[in-house]
Amino acid sequence: MSSHKHQQLLRNAFERVLNAFLLRGLVAGMSYRLGGLGRVRVTRQHVELDPERRLARPLRIGFASDFHAGPTTHPAVFDDLLAAIRAEAPDVLLLGGDYVCFDAANVAALRTFLAGARAPLGTYAVIGNHDIWNGRALIEDTLRAGGAEVLVNRSVALPAPFGDVSVCGIDDPWTGEPSASATFAGAGAVRIYLTHSPDGLYRLDRQRFDVAFAGHTHGGQIALPDGAPLFRPSGPNSREFCYGRYDQPDNGPLIVSCGVGCSGIPLRLNADPELLICTLR
Repeated sequence: MSSHKHQQLLRNAFERVLNAFLLRGLVAGMSYRLGGLGRVRVTRQHVELDPERRLARPLRIGFASDFHAGPTTHPAVFDDLLAAIRAEAPDVLLLGGDYVCFDAANVAALRTFLAGARAPLGTYAVIGNHDIWNGRALIEDTLRAGGAEVLVNRSVALPAPFGDVSVCGIDDPWTGEPSASATFAGAGAVRIYLTHSPDGLYRLDRQRFDVAFAGHTHGGQIALPDGAPLFRPSGPNSREFCYGRYDQPDNGPLIVSCGVGCSGIPLRLNADPELLICTLR
């Protein structure tokens, strides 16, 4: 048996035990009611483009990641996120992967969210490691049925008046088959790099971007009062760039979100679910 297959069997066995321990979501429901899943907050960033890449008007980007639909995240969190998106009304919505925990079928909990969260210039999504572990085909089909365009190593230009802006989405840096050259092929003058993990920087292969968005880290999910994460994920960039904005030499900033849902246990502490609104000027 291959090492990869062995790891998958161990992971599936552990998740079955954890699913039973979490009472198929009852623990997450209790945690939500007690405030243990945090409360959705909106954070804001602004990115100034070089004069030669000036836009017709500012572009407002919404970014949300790491939903983890399943027994670790109560569905009410997705309703709260949808309310925040509707209140903010971004021009374009980006989704950063890890839509499920434990089972691809759990993506069904996101159907109402996807149907209601459409942005005027489109919704664009990449795939995360949990999606690949649990069955990406069903998850990708559900995203498309909900109106999202799934980007796997490819770019797409936004509608007018932002035809020079491309969303460049790469496959998960470690569990997928990422290709930076394919991701940026044919991209416009203004490039938004969408990657599940900060380790998308590791896979960049000298490609240029104006702003990058990543999730995966959950901001630690459990953090100190000052936001310092108690736990950092593995990966050369994920450990270093765990939450916030990181300006990159000879490139635009990488902005890492806290994400939305919970992985492992239904608890967030000092790392509330986040809708990021970034304005490109």
